[in-house]
Amino acid sequence: MRSKRSSSGYVMNANPADSDLALAIGQRLEARYRHIHAAMADLSICNSVLSVAATGFRAFGGREFGIVTTPWSMNLVALDFPDAPQAAPAAVGTTARINLPAGEVDFIAGELDTIGRVDSCSLLSPVFEFATMEAAPETAEGAIRAFFDPSALEPPPAPAAPLNRRDLLYGKFRKHEEAMTE
Repeated sequence: MRSKRSSSGYVMNANPADSDLALAIGQRLEARYRHIHAAMADLSICNSVLSVAATGFRAFGGREFGIVTTPWSMNLVALDFPDAPQAAPAAVGTTARINLPAGEVDFIAGELDTIGRVDSCSLLSPVFEFATMEAAPETAEGAIRAFFDPSALEPPPAPAAPLNRRDLLYGKFRKHEEAMTE
């Protein structure tokens, strides 16, 4: 599925209906987490330079996935679409394994007031490594690409031919190195 970046920072599916739904879900999560942050702002686990952001929301496997950044954590989340079949029931706090394009990922089943079921996979907690709010969504975008674009996880191809000591002595190493950078 092709995606585009909107002015609000969300990455959305090319299908307008999915894009609108992704934006709405992200906005609802942001509002809920801002409410939670109001009660947590003075806690030592919060990074004071961060706010709440929802990034990369997309449809996959009948659910909506994206990354929520808060001043205390960055989580990959999975939610059910409103008015759609719900995911298999899971007790709050139990592990739900979800198969994504990059592989199986363990999520902790949860529940948020006004939202409903939200399964979360912690990526970072706490999030003190971010010095600015701008850096956090960039990291989130890279992470969502890694989960949904398996080629982002593949190592670079190996050199065409292994180098041996004789090649090194006869100057073939430099030629090999130059060929790799072209």
